Amino acid sequence: MTGTAHRVAIAVAPNGGRRTRVDHPALPQTAAELAQTAASCREAGAAMIHCHVRDADGRHILDADAYREAIAAIRGAVGDRLVIQISTEAVGRYAAPEQMAVVRAVRPEAASLALRELVPDASHEVAFSQFLSFMRQENIAPQIILYHPDEALQLKGMMARGLIPFPDIPVLYVLGRYSEGQRSDPADLLPFLDPAMPRFAHFMVCAFGPREAACVTAAGLLGGHARVGFENNLHLADGSVARDNAAIVTGVGEALKGLGAGIATVGDLRTAWGLDAPARGR
Repeated sequence: MTGTAHRVAIAVAPNGGRRTRVDHPALPQTAAELAQTAASCREAGAAMIHCHVRDADGRHILDADAYREAIAAIRGAVGDRLVIQISTEAVGRYAAPEQMAVVRAVRPEAASLALRELVPDASHEVAFSQFLSFMRQENIAPQIILYHPDEALQLKGMMARGLIPFPDIPVLYVLGRYSEGQRSDPADLLPFLDPAMPRFAHFMVCAFGPREAACVTAAGLLGGHARVGFENNLHLADGSVARDNAAIVTGVGEALKGLGAGIATVGDLRTAWGLDAPARGR
C-alpha cells in the first residue's frame, strides 16, 4: 500500500465454523445476520469480511448455494465496500477436493486456503497448483493460512519451484492455534518474522483469546494487517466481553490509530491483492 505511513487493513471474521450463539448471542449464522454484521463492521473500519456459512442446524458447511446467498445479502447491505472472502476450512468435515470445489462453484472475490489442509504432503502439490491457476484466471484472491513458521518455508519452497502461479501471495499467520488453551501472545508472531524466514508482500495476523487486539496491533506496527472477530475471540482489549463484532473492529482500529498507524480502505486492500471492484454476485 502506498503512502508515508503504513495503513493496516482490518478484516472481520465474525463467526467461524465452530462457535454458536451459545457462545455469544450476537454471533451471526444466517445470511441476513452476516449482512447486518458486515454493515456494522464496515462502518467500524473493516475492509474485508471472512465468511463461514451454516446449515439449518447451525453446523459449518461448504455449500455453494449457501455462500451465494450470504454474498448476495452482504452485497445488498454494503455494495462493493467490503472484500468478501469465503472460508474453505475443513472443520473435520471436508477433504481437499471438496474445499477446492466450493471455490470453483462460487467464484468469490476472495478465499482463504489452509496450506496444511490443501497440501498435507507433496502428492497434493500439483492439484493445488492447478487450483491456484484457476483462481488467478478468475481473479479470485487467495490468502494462504499458515499455522506454523515451517509452513511459510513450505510455501516459499513451492514458489521457488514454480508451483505457485502468483509473483507473491497474501498470507495469514495464525498465532497460538495449537498452544495450550489457544491463548495467543504478541511474541507468537516473532518466529514468523525472524530475519531468516521468508517474507511475503502482504501478511495478515489472527490470534486467539483476550490478547487478540495486542497481537494484531503488534502485527500492524510491524507492517502487517489484522483479522479479528468472534471466530477466534469474544473479548475487547480490556478483557470485557464485546457487545458484537463491530466493537472489536472499533477497538482495534482505535488502538492502531492511537499508535500512529493508518487504517486501510477496501480500495487499498483490493489494490494490494490485485483485485478489481467485484462483479455482480461476487
